[in-house]
Order: sequence, then structure tokens, then C-alpha cells
Amino acid sequence: MSNPPKLPPLREVIKKHGLSANKALGQNFLFDTQLLSRIAAVPGDLAGEDVFEVGPGPGGLTQALLQAGAAVTAVERDERCLPALAELGEYFPDQLKIISDDALAINTDNLFDKPFHIVSNLPYNVGSALLIKWLSQPKWPPKWQSLTLMFQREVADRIVASEGSNAYGRLSILAQWRCEARLAINVHRSAFTPPPKVMSAIVHLTPKEQPQGVDPALLERLTQTAFHQRRKMLRQSLKGFSGATEALATVGIDSSRRPETVSVAEFVALARQLS
Repeated sequence: MSNPPKLPPLREVIKKHGLSANKALGQNFLFDTQLLSRIAAVPGDLAGEDVFEVGPGPGGLTQALLQAGAAVTAVERDERCLPALAELGEYFPDQLKIISDDALAINTDNLFDKPFHIVSNLPYNVGSALLIKWLSQPKWPPKWQSLTLMFQREVADRIVASEGSNAYGRLSILAQWRCEARLAINVHRSAFTPPPKVMSAIVHLTPKEQPQGVDPALLERLTQTAFHQRRKMLRQSLKGFSGATEALATVGIDSSRRPETVSVAEFVALARQLS
């Protein structure tokens, strides 16, 4: 934006509205404006773009997105934060829409008339569930153009992990079979108020052409079953999954292997055979 408005510091906004991070909602406030601007820049130029944000809280990242020129639709279930967000909207007429609801209950495609980006410092308690929801939709490519999401570092590592690593598992496969996934920014725990017990990271995902002949719901069930007992051989972990033993033989995957040694492409081939 050519002449961004002068905004009050986020600490003043929080003090004015008597806000504090709600542990039950997975909240941790981020005050570092430079870091917030870096996060908003990860998807690329957002000027004139539609952005969906989950859990804006007092609006730190929201400010950065609006200043980058995005039109932001934000969903916030903590009603304490709504007055602060409403005030922020007054600085950016027609750029900010606030929805008071649970993000897990929202169909994001219905909110936008054109492709959009999802950018969010996700509440830790719903981050993985939202990611799986966005990755597992039947229609592909999706309406969203990119996901730029904050996770606990441990979860972020799982999303981008390669087979054979301790972090590799269900989230790795669900993310990488349909998307390019990368670790964009590491975020130290000290950047938050209050500081969480764990480090965090920003992950950036962009859709790619999905392999044909694979049922996303089946792949999700298959990986959930396989990694439920990740230290066991596939013949054991998948023995209750109908047709899996025969499918392993058909696609040439040794049933004595453990799930973490099976690549994304091999899981896709197995799911295609079962589909």
C-alpha cells in the first residue's frame, strides 16, 4: 500500500481491550512486526489478493497482511478479540471481514469468488486438523493457491520430512502427495507472549498436480492405519486393512518393511491399487 495508516502498537491494543492469551484456545500472541511482515511475504505479492486467516487474535498478522494489500477474511472464535479486530478494520475500509465461528466448521471455498491464499499463525490445538481438512478435499487442484501456516516445530518437521527420518509419517504423505512443502521460517519461542514451551516454524505449501486414480479419503485411512503402529512391519500394521496384503505384493512393496521406510510415491501406488 502506498500510504499505510499509522496503527497503534499491538501491545497497546491488547492492553486497551484487556486481552490475554487463552491457553484452552491454543493462543500465543506475536508482537514482532518485522517477523509478522516476513510471514506475510512468504506467499509472494499479496496486493489485491484474497487471504483467509484463522485465529487472528488481536490482529498482529492481520495487520501485516492488510499492509501488504491483501483483502483478508478472518475467522475468530474468541469473542474477546472481536472489538480489537473491528477497530483494525476501520483503518482498512473494505479490506477486512471478520467471521465469528469455528474454522473447522467453515467451507473456505464458499467465502471467495476467486482463488485465494490461506495465511495463519494456527492455534496449536487445531493446526493439524485444519491442515488435513485442506489437504484432503476431493476436488483438486483446490481453490486455495497456497498455505502459509504456523505450527509447532515438531509438527512442521513432520510435514516436510522425507522417508527414513524419525519425523516422517502420515502428515508427510498427506502433504507431499499433492503439494510442494517447504520450511519457510523458524520462529523462536521467545517471539511469543506468553512464550510456549516449544519452538515453532512457518510451513509453505503449494498445490501440484495430483497422481491420478487415488482416492484421497482412502490414502488418509491407509496412512493413519500404517503409522498407528509405526514400529511394526507393514504386514502387521496393515493386517486389518481390507486388501492391503495383496496390494503390497502387487505393487512390489516388501511387507516386512516398516511404514517410515515407504516413500510417498509408494504409498500413492498402494492407495491407487486399493482404490
